[in-house]
Amino acid sequence: MSFARHGDVIVIHTLDRLGRTVRDTLNLIHDLAERGVGIRTLADPIKVDSANPDDPMAQLAVVLLALFAQMERTYSLERAAGARAAATAKGRRIGRPAVVDPDKLAYAAHLRDTGSTIAEIVTKSGITRTSLYRHLPPRPAAQVTAAEHELHAPPTTEA
Repeated sequence: MSFARHGDVIVIHTLDRLGRTVRDTLNLIHDLAERGVGIRTLADPIKVDSANPDDPMAQLAVVLLALFAQMERTYSLERAAGARAAATAKGRRIGRPAVVDPDKLAYAAHLRDTGSTIAEIVTKSGITRTSLYRHLPPRPAAQVTAAEHELHAPPTTEA
């Protein structure tokens, strides 16, 4: 929107694409009108064309469409929250499906507990290094091998 100059017309599908709330939408339209930039919608039931910004009917149409868009957004968020709550109550998992197979993760934990290195676990289990670090809890300090300790120890300087 900052690229629009005096005399430009911004064509949008519907007015609700301009802002999430009535206030955001009206503020943006006002700012654009002050800069001499017009707005035209294509699919709204009431056509919005800011060629005549002082027309009271055009102003009313903009306010009503912005209000309806905000109401629809509010109701949509409420419906989505209700659907999530119902799914959670039924024991359904919400969100992205798990990437790591629990059996593979258990196998990776077993490999780590038996002294395998992360590189070996990655090769044998097929789980990526990042996923291993994300899903496997850290080992207690007593189980860290000397080789692993040397890998993570700060370098020593010789005098």
